[in-house]
Amino acid sequence: MTHWLVDSPGSGDGTRNADFWLEHLQAQGITDVEVCHLDEQDKWRGRVAKDDCLMAAGGDGTVNGVAKICLEADAILAVLPSGTANDFARNLNIPSEPEHIARLVAEAPIQNVDVAVAGERMFLNVAHIGLGTLPAREADSPTKKWLGQFSYVATLFRQIGEQRGFHAEIQTDKSAMKGRWLSIAIASGAFFGGGHEIPEASADDGQLNIVAVKPRPLLQLLFAFLMVRLNGETPRRTSTVVQVKSPVCQVHTHSTKPVTVDGDEAGTTPFEAVCKQGVLRVIGREVVQAGKAR
Repeated sequence: MTHWLVDSPGSGDGTRNADFWLEHLQAQGITDVEVCHLDEQDKWRGRVAKDDCLMAAGGDGTVNGVAKICLEADAILAVLPSGTANDFARNLNIPSEPEHIARLVAEAPIQNVDVAVAGERMFLNVAHIGLGTLPAREADSPTKKWLGQFSYVATLFRQIGEQRGFHAEIQTDKSAMKGRWLSIAIASGAFFGGGHEIPEASADDGQLNIVAVKPRPLLQLLFAFLMVRLNGETPRRTSTVVQVKSPVCQVHTHSTKPVTVDGDEAGTTPFEAVCKQGVLRVIGREVVQAGKAR
């Protein structure tokens, strides 16, 4: 088995680069490492073999790109969190200390997690339509560089007063919901937006979690957000938030809206996603089950 260290220079604050991770990996006995760059994958991806370990040193966008290669080659994904949000790593309860992460890679416990497929794109965390696309579309802004993962919240609150929402129909395997929405999030895992937890969700349950927020005054939105965070329970259908589970989801909007997946721009609506259960092998000790039961 070959260990590939897939570096993504510029992720996060830029300090957790290939040299940083090589030092910690070598301390755990992983010495024969192929260092490569995600944006140069045409030079090396053809050499990736079945059961190789691809270590993604970057944020969620990097993890997404490396996961796609793992699926194509039947390889194993290891996450070396180096980005701003690192939401996928939260799904696996990846430790924060680099030496513990390197030890985890060396011991290599395997979990199987879901992947969401949307046309030719795939995502591990979340697809956004509406207000939730703004942090990704302003990825190079000074706000993100200064505030790190908190930039997601800062960007939303800076823009929220200017948004009146958009008309859309959300279709699942059991329901159809029409209305005006402020944001629609379709999540494969249990976390998005820098650690925001989706109640009763996990990355291996074979379900997409659709969380749709209606346009409301700022204080009402804040109250709904705090209630979800404090109670750790699914809001179901309220006057502000709707959450439903389904292995499939379609979103049709009256006017074309941008779509982002795992923090990267990914075209426009209409949008359709399907959850593929347990198709990706990853290194981790557990798959987090979000909610009160944790």
